[in-house]
Amino acid sequence: MADSRGGLTRRSFMQTASMGLGLAVATASPSSGGVQTAASPVRKGARLPREVWIASISQNGMRADTVEDMSRQMLRRMEEVVPFKPDIVCLPEVFPFVNLSSGQRPPLAEASEEPIGRFSRPFAEFAGQHKCHVVCPIYTVENGRYYNAAVFIDREGQYIGQYHKMHPTTGEMENGIMPGRPRPPVFKTDIGVLGAQICFDIEWDDGWRRLREAGAELVFWASAFAGGAMVNTKAWEHKYCVVSSTRKGTTKICDIDGQAIACTGQYANWVCAPVNLEKAFLHSWPFCRRFREIEAKYGRKVRIRTFHEEEWTIIESLDAEVRVAEILKEFELQTHEQHIDEADRMQRQWRDKLG
Repeated sequence: MADSRGGLTRRSFMQTASMGLGLAVATASPSSGGVQTAASPVRKGARLPREVWIASISQNGMRADTVEDMSRQMLRRMEEVVPFKPDIVCLPEVFPFVNLSSGQRPPLAEASEEPIGRFSRPFAEFAGQHKCHVVCPIYTVENGRYYNAAVFIDREGQYIGQYHKMHPTTGEMENGIMPGRPRPPVFKTDIGVLGAQICFDIEWDDGWRRLREAGAELVFWASAFAGGAMVNTKAWEHKYCVVSSTRKGTTKICDIDGQAIACTGQYANWVCAPVNLEKAFLHSWPFCRRFREIEAKYGRKVRIRTFHEEEWTIIESLDAEVRVAEILKEFELQTHEQHIDEADRMQRQWRDKLG
């Protein structure tokens, strides 16, 4: 039986598919906790269309006598990722001021700066020397107000901007930290549109949602704790890559499907891995009816991965000349967000008609 557009129904399509339609599939789902086995990373000289090498550092096991010594230790750990030529390096929440042997942080007025200043300058120099972006979480001061911030530095060691933690803890606020504004900024860079959240922010969804609405593609979560499955969930819920950098527990890079690309553990205190941003997240039905046509035309130039229980599909370009947006237009496909928004608009229209 055909639908109103003259196509296959869901049932008849599934019967046809079971007889050999040939959809590409993913064998693990986020609910299973498994990691999808992917093709080997494409190295220098054969990069994916929008391949970004991301490094993230864990502060696990680091202790220092002074703020300066902690910064030196962090820089030494960052040097370990240099052979991978990362495009961006992310560091943990206010890392210079924790795990100090004295147990005492400097007063907030002494620990805060207007970037680029005393605490962020060594990391700006690292960025300029190694031609990589750096996300440097420190305390900042602006108009006499103190913030727990993530400072973004570009490949030349220049200040891009900063994000202020929207949801500080009660203890932070009692010590003088102000909550950031409710609309987090995004930063357009040569590697993509970047955003940040910090630690306790993970307990609220407003900042994460607004970052997606603003076009964020990579969101860096600097934190005092690991966050566990919450980090993976934020990635698939908002369809962007989430990178954590933590003081303890697991630091990881999660792709838009919520699966971890790379994680730290007992034998590793940093991760560095590539992500390909040239991809789109779809609701599988009804768009799966066009997947065979896409594969017939593009072959190895694209990868179509379907998560069958969730009915998600990710279409990814593996060729520098192929853009996913053009595939979506050519085959009349909608992203997951567009598909949900269309249904939501129609639902509201029907409710209005019924009064």
